[in-house]
Amino acid sequence: MGLLSLGSPLSWEETKKWADHVRKHGIQQLINIYRRLKDRHGDVLKWGDEVEYMLVVLDENNRTARLSLKGNQVLEQLEKRERESPNDYPASWRPEYASYHIEGSPAKPYGGLMGHFNMVESNMRLRREELMSLLDKELGETAISFTSFPRLGSPGFTDPQVECTPTVNTASRSLFFPDAAINHHPRFRTLTRNIRERRGEKVCINIPVFQDKNTPKPFRETFPNGDIEATKAAKDGHIYMDGMGFGMGCCCLQATFQACNLDEARYLYDQLTPLCPIFLALSAAAPVYRGYLADVDCRWNIIAGAVDCRTREERGLEPLKNDKFVIPKSRYGPIDCYLTPEAEKYNDIELVLDQDICQQLEDAGIDRLLARHFAHLFIRDPISLFSEKIHLNDDEESDHFESIQSTNWQSMRFKPPPPNSPIGWRVEFRPMDVQLTDFENAAYVVFIVLLTRVILSYNLNFLIPISKVDENMQEAQKRDAVRQGLFWFRKEGLPPSKCQHHQCNWSCQQEEYTKMSINEIINGKAGGFQGLVSLMNSYLETVEIDVDTRCSVQQYLRLIQKRASGELMTTARWIRAFVQNHPKYKYDSVVSGEIAYDLTKVSDEITKGVRSCPELFGTLNSRTKVSLPPVVHKNLRKENPDHDILT
Repeated sequence: MGLLSLGSPLSWEETKKWADHVRKHGIQQLINIYRRLKDRHGDVLKWGDEVEYMLVVLDENNRTARLSLKGNQVLEQLEKRERESPNDYPASWRPEYASYHIEGSPAKPYGGLMGHFNMVESNMRLRREELMSLLDKELGETAISFTSFPRLGSPGFTDPQVECTPTVNTASRSLFFPDAAINHHPRFRTLTRNIRERRGEKVCINIPVFQDKNTPKPFRETFPNGDIEATKAAKDGHIYMDGMGFGMGCCCLQATFQACNLDEARYLYDQLTPLCPIFLALSAAAPVYRGYLADVDCRWNIIAGAVDCRTREERGLEPLKNDKFVIPKSRYGPIDCYLTPEAEKYNDIELVLDQDICQQLEDAGIDRLLARHFAHLFIRDPISLFSEKIHLNDDEESDHFESIQSTNWQSMRFKPPPPNSPIGWRVEFRPMDVQLTDFENAAYVVFIVLLTRVILSYNLNFLIPISKVDENMQEAQKRDAVRQGLFWFRKEGLPPSKCQHHQCNWSCQQEEYTKMSINEIINGKAGGFQGLVSLMNSYLETVEIDVDTRCSVQQYLRLIQKRASGELMTTARWIRAFVQNHPKYKYDSVVSGEIAYDLTKVSDEITKGVRSCPELFGTLNSRTKVSLPPVVHKNLRKENPDHDILT
């Protein structure tokens, strides 16, 4: 989760005093990096993934599933093993926001060989086995890569159970998410407190509830002790959440790639941007929040609300008086501008930026587009600062730059090289919900990394206006967006013929893109867009690749293809079907503790490969050993006139 400095955290009032200092030196640190490394060339492809896990305790006797708060202890043991075997240990482990959270990556990056695609799933499996080896199976402890735990924020969702009141939760003031569930690393509680204090009130997240036939209408929540702030903030027909943990307590799947130089990194950043909403929808895995079925399938807007530190003035609710900018988005959201000259004409939304910083960057030799990008990121304040990290050597360190760069949690991240490091210019792909199994997570990561090779080899162009990407990001989160949604996408990805118009005006641009289904984008349509997989298969015919790797890659491509066509369910659709067909479900949108237990138990068995799930994989995941009981198959497949999601 970005920069993880250690030290003595400052309060928001103290941090605020140093905000201009951090911005000033952060920009100087960026300028120094740029001047040293702007002409760096010849870096080879290196790439890796990040998978996040939740630690869960399954109590079979009481039929409960809770989140284990022993993540810090487990992480200490994992990091100890990593230190003791630096050359042959399979994983690198890092803390995440919550005490039940752990992030794992390959210990060393993968490279440019096609055979490396065949290493991803096995490495993910080794990571999971390493993590599982430190859990007590007799106590029901396990690790599941849920995007969102179904009862997160419900009474007693942690193990051990802890008191949860706004008085006890001094960092978040949450009614539902205890501070005890926040990771012990000082960064995370500091972020939580400073975001709330900078905002001037608790964060406020409202997502639409799924309106089932017995769901109260209007759906209206009541809160402990008639909490006035919650009662005022909560919307009818919505699930209300009030803490950073509801967003940053989710899990995701990310991939980072090193480019050969600065220009290639910018090109990949731009070309992958229109694909972010497509893969947000394809990876959708989060339809349940605080024990209620939601009418969305993804985590994205929940996290955006969970870290929204904008003041009332910055949100446009009051006239600007103490703040400098009205800022349209949370600091977690889709990107706001492309970086390459070819893409500039598609930057069609007004970019809020610090003009002084932009001029300083241009004066230092950074071109206008890149200067505007960073000047936009630096309209934000630092929200986590340590007393030991205030006065730094700008030639040798980049902590002030990273303190703002790494807390702009956008769908793509453009990453300059760290100072004094062999690491080059990188791009991070950030939109995806994490999947239950290593097979699925490997499939999504391999698909994206392989696609970067196809983009570079064929000089593909997927650019559409940024405003349309924003629109797509909202479409991607809707219930069953893969089957029901339509997304703006470019009609032709291969280099276009010369424009026949006398000038390439806005009407010409409009002809370049249209609305498509996810199925058309991935699998193509006769007489229309050829489909991403068709382009990828054409590329695979031109490269040397061993038979075993080709078979693995084809399995991964087929999984994505079948998810795109609707033949296989997304994780969100499967979870929704499981809940709605559970014998204890009352068609009232409530995911009870017993339903959550059964869902968690079955998910754990699917994760471990002891239970097959043809609805998610078909016959593609060869590691599974036994089938689901016939009654479960029947329930998941049956036609239900009240629920369109199973058709």
